[in-house]
Amino acid sequence: INIMKSIRGAIAVVENNELSIVASSKTLILSVMKENDIAEEDIIFALFTVTHDLDQAFPAKAFRELGMHSIAAIDTVAPTIEDDLTGCIRLLLTINTNNDVNHVYLNDAATLRPDR
Repeated sequence: INIMKSIRGAIAVVENNELSIVASSKTLILSVMKENDIAEEDIIFALFTVTHDLDQAFPAKAFRELGMHSIAAIDTVAPTIEDDLTGCIRLLLTINTNNDVNHVYLNDAATLRPDR
């Protein structure tokens, strides 16, 4: 029996245009999937947040462009926090697995979790 778990991931600094937002989201999704050895059918749902400066595209569009149409995904704006990264996309991916999970922080987002 698989257990429901969540994986966190983030990527920064993303430029505020559709191409950069979707491409960065794809990179993040694929990195999380590879790092955790998961397939589309393992994913239950995805929640993306973006910083306020990213307003030109929905990150969840990346799933569709990757051909993953079975995944429920939603986008929202992260709270405005003083000294937070700009151009940051965060991902919470809920999956079915028996494995330990590996959280993924790419590029400047690595500063969000210096313990990783």
